[in-house]
Amino acid sequence: MKKVGSFIFLLILSFSSFLPSPVSAHTNNSEGFSNIEVKEKSLDYELKLDLEELGHALNKATDQKELIDHNVLQRYINSHIKLFADSEWVEGTILKTDIEMIKERPFAVINLAYKTDHKPEKLTIEYNMFMDDSDPSHANFATVKMDGKQQEKIMTFESRELEIGKISFFQNAKQFLVQGLKHIISGYDHILFVISLLFGAKTIRHIFSLVTAFTIAHSITLALATFDIVHLPTRFVESAIALSIIYVALMNIFNQDSKHQPWLAFGFGLIHGFGFAGILSEMRLDTNHMATSLVSFNSGIEIGQILIVSLVFPIILWIKKLTMKPVRWVIPGTSAAILAFGLVWFIQRAF
Repeated sequence: MKKVGSFIFLLILSFSSFLPSPVSAHTNNSEGFSNIEVKEKSLDYELKLDLEELGHALNKATDQKELIDHNVLQRYINSHIKLFADSEWVEGTILKTDIEMIKERPFAVINLAYKTDHKPEKLTIEYNMFMDDSDPSHANFATVKMDGKQQEKIMTFESRELEIGKISFFQNAKQFLVQGLKHIISGYDHILFVISLLFGAKTIRHIFSLVTAFTIAHSITLALATFDIVHLPTRFVESAIALSIIYVALMNIFNQDSKHQPWLAFGFGLIHGFGFAGILSEMRLDTNHMATSLVSFNSGIEIGQILIVSLVFPIILWIKKLTMKPVRWVIPGTSAAILAFGLVWFIQRAF
């Protein structure tokens, strides 16, 4: 029965999107209703939207190139309703759909679930349904329940955001520290660049100078990008990061006795800092904790770098001390593999 109900809903929604579009369909003050309840590790969102207006908006967004199904509807909602739990963007998943008559008009009833790893202290909603697509006069009557509190707001073209709760200093610092650590550990391009630098390091003191130069540089550009003082195109930044890997890998292959200089780590660190800022651009930073967020995120990155250096550099030193001939090809061979990754990333990102 549930699948049949969803099929009927999507069939009616698809049919409404192909109906002739009278002028009033886009300018008749369409309405919506949001009922959100925050639970321990999830948020339940019941979204009610004018069915005909939703059909027209989806038709315009898809340009009639694909049939309307749950995936299309889900992508559209997630791109037009941004929900941030403690600054982190969370995507919704459609659980079920239905149709309800409100004021003698059919409304789509869409139940979404948003999964979180903890109960958020602060919830922020950016609502953009229909307003830029088909009906600038659209209004949504929102109700949010969290921690026994209830907040209501009418979201319109001029007022699209709703906030409830306040994130604590400790939770904010912890969250961004973890994000920074995750970003460097899962950022394989950054890891390979750091390892390439280690291949050209001679002593602990030399390592310290390289890591310090890299840290100072990426901290500068991370701050500049976060505070929107300097902004570079994402494609340029990601391509330049790939080039930095290619350059250092080539140095390691053709001049195995080269000693990487701190200025090299500093110069490429400036580019990597813009790359680190990419993850922050996907989050909604609390203006009351901007400095804390930035410092905590950067600290997470530094902890990750220290872990990488602590694990990899002793192995590199051990390999360099071995006298067996086959071992001599380990570092240049690894550098060649890193070079291959850099080339693939550059092609993917630049073209």
